[in-house]
Amino acid sequence: MGYTYANIKLVNAGDIELSKSHLLEENEIKQMTVRALVDTGCITFCINYAIQEVLQLSKKGTRKSVLADGRIVELDVVGPIEIYYLDRYCTTNALLMPGNEEPLLGAIPMAEMRVPHFLPLLR
Repeated sequence: MGYTYANIKLVNAGDIELSKSHLLEENEIKQMTVRALVDTGCITFCINYAIQEVLQLSKKGTRKSVLADGRIVELDVVGPIEIYYLDRYCTTNALLMPGNEEPLLGAIPMAEMRVPHFLPLLR
């Protein structure tokens, strides 16, 4: 079985709220498009430092997480972040992965977006 990737748009949800309050111009909302691994073995959404540098998400705290190799690490939680894929979106926080790891689109944001071709991956 191969890997599944998705091109997703990421938007700093805090910037959206600031824009609605007229405290930030719409063209100043930080956003980017990335290629993320669709990973049902991952529960949440994970980004790397390069993505965090562009989006400048607020740190919400830390969380202990188990990496794919079994190591337990403490990772920063950042957000809120809006994830857009096709005509679907969700708002969530993200775990900040060390180094230049590829972004991971985990089971919870996939389930929340209910993208039809992702649903078989969640079973």
